[in-house]
Amino acid sequence: MKGFEVVRYAQSLAMGLVLIMGVGCARQSSLLLERKAVGPILEEQGVGHLVEWKLDPTTQTQTQGGVEVSATHAPQPYLVDFFRNKQIFGKFAGLNPFFGEQLVFHVKISNHSGKKLLLDPAKFVLLDDRSNQYAVHHTDYMTALAESKAPLTTMTRGILEEANAGYFGVGVPVGRLIGKPQQRQTLLEMSILKTGPLYDGVVYDGLIAFWNPSLTATRLRLLLTGFKTDANPNDQPQTALDFPFEFVLSRP
Repeated sequence: MKGFEVVRYAQSLAMGLVLIMGVGCARQSSLLLERKAVGPILEEQGVGHLVEWKLDPTTQTQTQGGVEVSATHAPQPYLVDFFRNKQIFGKFAGLNPFFGEQLVFHVKISNHSGKKLLLDPAKFVLLDDRSNQYAVHHTDYMTALAESKAPLTTMTRGILEEANAGYFGVGVPVGRLIGKPQQRQTLLEMSILKTGPLYDGVVYDGLIAFWNPSLTATRLRLLLTGFKTDANPNDQPQTALDFPFEFVLSRP
């Protein structure tokens, strides 16, 4: 290929990649079209704003049947420092994958019950005193949130500026294209609390996130629910444990 043909081919290929990713982003971002809370529709506009909340107490712990569960508010400064820790996250450290519109908790579970415990964070719920109910943000939802905040024009410009001749006549900086999203995805997978069995003696912790509650809320109730245990011979759990935590909500 001649020089100008290489450039034109690079630009066409880059734009094709952008269009493909744009379609993917649009599909994922459709998750964000849902209401942020189950509650009064008049409250919806006050939910999910960029707010720095203070929770009192910051951390709480409960024990039932040999299962100890603690819930600790994890504000943005805490998260920024936490994700900079290279001893934990290695080469992926440095990016906080959560946003200021989210309310994040660090949850720690210690199973000393002598029995297997089944954990399902998708069943956890946050309630405020404005009659709103919030669901836990799963990884796909948080990825869609990140994509909705990433300006497509910046990504496009970066690709076109760096397109250059390569082994097959053109080189496109795919590494740059997927670098940050891949880092965010990895950090989320490494840090969020996941569904699964916890055997006796296991201590497991991770992060969970919700939309920031209503701007006029003053109290929160975090329900860490659905811990299943006491399995019968067919491995069917017979008991469910619930851990409710009450917080007073204010702005520092």
